[in-house]
Amino acid sequence: MTDSVSRSVYFVSESTGITAEAYGQSLLSQFGDARFIKRYTPFINTRDKAQALANELAHRAEAEGKKPIVFATMVDEEISTLLKHAECHYFELFDRFMPDVTEAIGMAPVRQSGISHGLINPANYEARIETINYALHNDDGMRLNKFGKADVILVGVSRSGKTPTCLYLALHYGMRAANYPITEEDFEKGDLPDELLAHKEKIFALTINPERLAAIRELRRPNSDYASLRRCYKDVQMAQDMFHRHGMTVLDSTTHSIEELASLIKKSL
Repeated sequence: MTDSVSRSVYFVSESTGITAEAYGQSLLSQFGDARFIKRYTPFINTRDKAQALANELAHRAEAEGKKPIVFATMVDEEISTLLKHAECHYFELFDRFMPDVTEAIGMAPVRQSGISHGLINPANYEARIETINYALHNDDGMRLNKFGKADVILVGVSRSGKTPTCLYLALHYGMRAANYPITEEDFEKGDLPDELLAHKEKIFALTINPERLAAIRELRRPNSDYASLRRCYKDVQMAQDMFHRHGMTVLDSTTHSIEELASLIKKSL
């Protein structure tokens, strides 16, 4: 993109639009200097809805002087064809890969909408809900006696990214993920609880840059000792001493996103 004019981008699907959004966002992230106005249009599952969207795309193209970019996952060929001929740059993600995948697998796809996110397989859906509930019920070391059921346990100082990473592991990988925040009592004792160390083979430790930690804690408790740079440096250093003493795998949440942390953990396991 050679100018700074914002471009309209649509994420379109007959179902939730999660796949179209995830793939489209990943592609757009490679154009860091570009500006995009993102619009989410899930459940375009009738010809009337598709025609209304086509009319909107034509209006956007005329008003902005550039055709909108559309990332779509449309199983219905009639709806997809209608949008493909609208005033837009249309990228149908299924069509681009499905022929090659069909050839590789050796059978035709069912072409059914919403399979990846819906209730087509109740057992898988219930299992995913169970892992999310486990992550919520075993957040912040609330029930150490239940950690034996965990697939993975995250430890780290307060606000180092444990909870969101656990929820991501549960939601996207179906893993039972528990976490334990290192407390003042642990620092005073100089070690982690025995109940936690009993599951050391499942533990991944999260560290974080003290200055970044101070900024995060400041939002939670402004002008507190908890958020002070001195306290953050002390907490991080003492935690790292514990991690190294027990030979734990340490991941840095300063330089890795939640998605990256979860992927590294999944790969290690």
